[in-house]
Amino acid sequence: MENENIQDIYELSPLQEGILFHCTYAPELSSLYLIQMALSLRGKLNVHAFHRAWQEVVNRHTSLRTSFYWEDIEKPVQIVYKQVTVPLKQHDWRGREPVEKRKRLEAFLEEDRKQGFDLSQDFLIRLNLFHFSESYYEFVFSAHFIIADGWSLALIFQEVGQLYQAFCQGRDISFAASSSFGDYIAWLQKQDLSKAEVFWRQKLKGLKSTTSLTNLYADNLSSQKETVAHQLTYLSKDSTARLQVFARRHKLTLFTLLQGVWALLLSDYTDEQKVVYGCTVAGRPVDLKGADSMIGMLINSLPVWVEIDQEQYLLPWLKQLQEQLVEMRQYEYSPLVKIQGWSEVPRDRSLFESLVVFEKVTNNESLPEWEDIELELHSNFYWTNYPLNIVFYPSSKLGIEIAYYSHRFDKETIIGILEHLEVLLQNIVANPEVRLKDLSLFNAIHSNISSDLEKEVCFDFSLCN
Repeated sequence: MENENIQDIYELSPLQEGILFHCTYAPELSSLYLIQMALSLRGKLNVHAFHRAWQEVVNRHTSLRTSFYWEDIEKPVQIVYKQVTVPLKQHDWRGREPVEKRKRLEAFLEEDRKQGFDLSQDFLIRLNLFHFSESYYEFVFSAHFIIADGWSLALIFQEVGQLYQAFCQGRDISFAASSSFGDYIAWLQKQDLSKAEVFWRQKLKGLKSTTSLTNLYADNLSSQKETVAHQLTYLSKDSTARLQVFARRHKLTLFTLLQGVWALLLSDYTDEQKVVYGCTVAGRPVDLKGADSMIGMLINSLPVWVEIDQEQYLLPWLKQLQEQLVEMRQYEYSPLVKIQGWSEVPRDRSLFESLVVFEKVTNNESLPEWEDIELELHSNFYWTNYPLNIVFYPSSKLGIEIAYYSHRFDKETIIGILEHLEVLLQNIVANPEVRLKDLSLFNAIHSNISSDLEKEVCFDFSLCN
């Protein structure tokens, strides 16, 4: 790309730096930082308007026209281009049998995930449209995780839908000017890391090692190739509603409750009174104009170190955890690599091995409505560099997904974790006044407690239908 096409150059956000480090340190793992969404589009699609809508969204947002440069310079930078041509690759499969089309699509999704991205290129998105019939398309959106978080994906699809409908009707549409991702980078550079250092040193004082998770029943897995697998399941609507009522009644956020459950399980699994895990934060500061509508990689991952005093009552403990999380949000801009240095955990060890994510923007209930087109998300792939990722999808049926290294954990262990999560949630809702020691997780599991989990499970990223 010629220099005349360069619009801006600026540094990376903390999470971007971490992603770039892992991609350059272990290039063979770069495909793991892929976002891949497969959607069914049912209706008479205007392909020209659809393609034009994607081009306009890319024109509007700097982070979607960005590449990365890191060789022979002190700090890596991202380069924003003035113009980028958006390719839409079309596949006409109308003459094929339904079973063949489904198998070919699954094979395509797997191959697409292996392909990865070259971060030095000017466009880190792939758009593929599969024409199944006159009123049925499959659309696969693939992008590198370094340019967009989950919040951004929701904004992208919302804007594409609005533009598509306008173009179909022969009219233009105007949006408020979008903030540049560079504005967020500039805001980051103004933050006082000395205050953050004082906070994190105090919060992590005494933390000398990570809370390590190992599948004790699958030692033979360690010789296998490093691969990623997913397990996805849903609670029933009734159970989800009870959780939401419980949280509101006790003035807790649902994410606090879910993090508390994971902390309790970690303590049970490791027999440790204090456990550390990671959680994602939105990273959209209230004092940055336009942050809520900004597209880019604004999220951050932060450590949460929790003490589980078995004699403490559940509700005060959860409220204490919520206060801890609220306090932590004041310093959510802190680079994880800096937090690592401020802790007593050795530099060659990760601060945490499990990451908890509250993903409220990339599920079917959050998809925008397009006129005359019915959208359905049936495959949603992502990954981070942590061995175990627990993702909660809040909707009418709470989704719980675990993404994990299959050379570290076997399928049965992950299914067991999902069952333990459900049992503990049920016990909490049924017995809010108990002490932590009386939640009786494993007693409840070994009794014949009925499960209301609806087993909509994806193995190895196969499509759920």
